[in-house]
This record gives sequence, C-alpha cells and structure tokens, in this order.
Amino acid sequence: MNAPHHPVPSAVSNTTVPEGASGSYCFQSLDLTQPETVELAEECALAIAYNGISQAVMMVSPADLEDFVMGFSLGSGIVEQAEDIYDIQISGTGEGRQAEVEIASRAFWKLKEQRRQLPGNASCGLCGVEALEQALPQLPSLTAAPLPPAHWLDNLRQRISEFQVLGQSCGAVHAALFMDAKGQIRLSREDIGRHNALDKLIGAINRSGLDVAGGVAVVTSRCSLELIHKVQRAGITTLVSLSAPTGLATRWAQRHNLNLIHIPHRSPPRVYSPKAGS
Repeated sequence: MNAPHHPVPSAVSNTTVPEGASGSYCFQSLDLTQPETVELAEECALAIAYNGISQAVMMVSPADLEDFVMGFSLGSGIVEQAEDIYDIQISGTGEGRQAEVEIASRAFWKLKEQRRQLPGNASCGLCGVEALEQALPQLPSLTAAPLPPAHWLDNLRQRISEFQVLGQSCGAVHAALFMDAKGQIRLSREDIGRHNALDKLIGAINRSGLDVAGGVAVVTSRCSLELIHKVQRAGITTLVSLSAPTGLATRWAQRHNLNLIHIPHRSPPRVYSPKAGS
C-alpha cells in the first residue's frame, strides 16, 4: 500500500470564482425584451470509488473536488482519520467526473462489511434498524469547550460575505467557513449542496493541517443533524449557523458537548447548546 499523499490546497481561501464553478447564461423577461447575461452555478455528477469499488454518486459544484472527497470520506465515517486516505485521483470533465480514492486496508474492510450487510437487511422486517443506526450513530461526546467571545460574532453575516466569492457571483450556493482559535476566518468553501460545502471545508482543514482546537465552523445553510455529525466527527467544538437548527440537531448538540449558536438576521446570537442553565 502506498504511503499517504495529501496534496495541499492551492490557496487557503478562494479569492476568485474557481474555474468551471459557474458559467454565463442568457435570459430574458416574459415580455421577450433584449436578452441579458447572468452567472449561474454549475454542477456535476461525481462518482466516488474506494479501492476500485464504487460507493456513491454526488451532485457537487465542480471545484475543490479533492477537498470534497477528503471531507466526505471523513464526515461520512468511511475513514476515521485523514491518514487512512492514501491518494485521491480526479478525472473527467463536464457533467460527469470520477474520484478514485485509495484507502487503508482496515478502512476498506470496514466499508466492505457495511456494504455486505445491506442486501440482507433490505429484504427483512427489520430493514430500518441498520438505517436508523447509521442515521443516529453512536459517536463519542466532544470535550466541553467555552463559547467563543461575543465579538467574534459581531457583524459576522457581513464579514463572511467577502469569502463567498461564488455566491456573490451567481448565488444558489451554500458556504462553510472555519475560524481559528483567534477568531480569524482561515478557510471557506462553497457548493450547491450544504453538506458538500461542509465536507469541502473539513477536507480543506485536514489537507491544510489547521488545528481545530478552539476553532469555530460557520455554515450559511439550515442546521440539520447531518451537519452536527460532520462537525462532531471533525473534532470542532463550536458550530455557528446563519439559519435556525432543527430540534433534533439541538438535542444532539446538547448531549454531545457541541456548542451550537444561531445568528438570526435581526436579533442577537442565540445559543442553543450548551443548554440554558447547564
């Protein structure tokens, strides 16, 4: 097996729209006036295979694909650590891309075991049990960490806009950002999918070697349980969402020592976890 090889992202944060992430299109109004041009977000189908075995096809923005594959692999529990990924090869152009991922033998064995169990479970009366266990995995609680200083969140909506290059260009995308232990925004990733944006961010954090201790993940999308799982697996102790979390996401965060903060449009930040009075 080859030694781990993790290419470092070419830039900490994108300062220009990544090539191929958006395209120019013409449109016109209902009264058929002169056509105009607008930038629209592109998407492609990315087929991901581990050690030659197809695992998933995801619709993603065609940029930062190595980051996405790394973060998807970690966030979905396919590998437990970045070192279990030995190589990522991206191929293809246009609407269809391929990602060939070489992972450690132990991780591949675990993946094959999961796949082997699925056909039998799908035909039995308890087929929902495995799905529920996957949707509500037994994850270790995080080490409780203090809430970030209030000034870190001052005017956060406005401050992160400069890091949303693709969103400013064409809209229709979500963003995920990482603030380090000093409250500085160090990374940002965008995608048409909210899960994809967070996967890309987690992948970029690992590939860049940034320390997550004392850091904060910020998502511009609604906060559901899957995003909580991904942040928890990444070891990030604080998640800030610009949209309200679900009740289940809130309860999970409270049980697992994840600081969960919502920043409404016109109100002060709301802390949902830790639970009030705890």
